[in-house]
Amino acid sequence: QVHLVESGGGLVQAGGSLRLSCAASGRTFSRYAMFRQAPGKDREFVASITWYGGSTYYADSVKGRFTISRDNAKNTVYLQMNSLKPEDTAVYWCAADLFSCSSDGCFSRLNEYSTWGQGIQVTVSS
Repeated sequence: QVHLVESGGGLVQAGGSLRLSCAASGRTFSRYAMFRQAPGKDREFVASITWYGGSTYYADSVKGRFTISRDNAKNTVYLQMNSLKPEDTAVYWCAADLFSCSSDGCFSRLNEYSTWGQGIQVTVSS
């Protein structure tokens, strides 16, 4: 059975840092992404990474502050979040798919990912 398990969320003050982990079990996916959903808002793309090439993509709102990376040996993806802001408060989800992107921009679309984690809360206090 294939699972994605997130960890590392919690409460942090503005300006602080957190690192989210997304551990995959069952198989290795072709690409991974992190999405988030704040109260009253739609789920939005945060960052993504391809497993084999390591190509990364970021939402404009997190560029320069967040870094997505992977550890092949551990089959785990990380999202390092620095300079956190209260507006980063959300539930964060890890998502993955077996196949490479087949169209421009597919890495940022929710329906392009077949497997999802359980979600984890990140709260940034002002």
